[in-house]
Amino acid sequence: MFLLAGMTAAIALAMAPASAHGVVEDSFLQPMGPVAAEQSKHLLRVIGITMIVILPVLIGVPLILWRYRYRKPRGAYSPEWEYSEKLEYALWGVPVLIVIVLAGWLWHSTAKLDPYQQLGPDPLQVQAIGLDWKWVFIYPEQGIATVDELAIPVGRPVQLMLTTDTVMQSMLIAPLTGQIYAMPGMSTQLNFSASRAGTAEGENTQFNGSGFGRQKFKVRALDPDEFDRWLDGPDSGLTLDEATYATLRRQSVLADAKSDLGLERSTGPLVMSLGARDVFDRVIGKYHRTGNGENAADAEAWGGIGLPAPAKQESGQ
Repeated sequence: MFLLAGMTAAIALAMAPASAHGVVEDSFLQPMGPVAAEQSKHLLRVIGITMIVILPVLIGVPLILWRYRYRKPRGAYSPEWEYSEKLEYALWGVPVLIVIVLAGWLWHSTAKLDPYQQLGPDPLQVQAIGLDWKWVFIYPEQGIATVDELAIPVGRPVQLMLTTDTVMQSMLIAPLTGQIYAMPGMSTQLNFSASRAGTAEGENTQFNGSGFGRQKFKVRALDPDEFDRWLDGPDSGLTLDEATYATLRRQSVLADAKSDLGLERSTGPLVMSLGARDVFDRVIGKYHRTGNGENAADAEAWGGIGLPAPAKQESGQ
């Protein structure tokens, strides 16, 4: 029982909100939205039902040692005993029931946490493009784009469309939503929302080269008024156009990309105005070009198809 109490205390401590201390949260045990909260509840349910199997072992082994080894008399010796119908039903029936319950819970949670299912009306539309080694986020309705920062309003659903303009990548924002892959020429979705303000860490979980470990971004869940102020806040003075995108598409971390764009080299996020509302569609469309048509022109303008240009010499982020 002491072990169970210790596990419960550890989980409760891990689930305690950390934003009050200015900590960037990176675990679904500190949920910032309904999707991560459901994942956390699912884990606790699984731990609870598996205790039905684990606790008898933890309690029974010491009890058997005491009863038949250290206590005197040591118990009845029954060499002819080999079968107990009650024990057989317990040993096989309980695990079977647990597997059935776990399968039902998993089925329910999988359907409930469908990443393509909107969480409410009027979701905030955001488009994400994975590059080496950075993330570009586009707000087509607001006319802005950011690099390595995703800001969302608390209480409003978010519909995030993803693709990649390099190798396959995988996005994970653990305190808010689950993981999903992104591939060149294709788009996937993540629907989620934030129920409280805070800062979470997002990352690429699919290895994609030497800058993989630094391809992380901040997700800022802001109160609606603060989110409006963020939208109206200052930017870098750059516009996400063909030339800027070509620089961002190089194999480099954000600090090096900012230096290439003529900005001060730093690890802070990059905010730009949006030169064209269909950047996301053009990046996807260039992988489906045929002949010398419009898609071929877009492919040439937005960096061609295939691996990015050779990496510059990095000095770290």
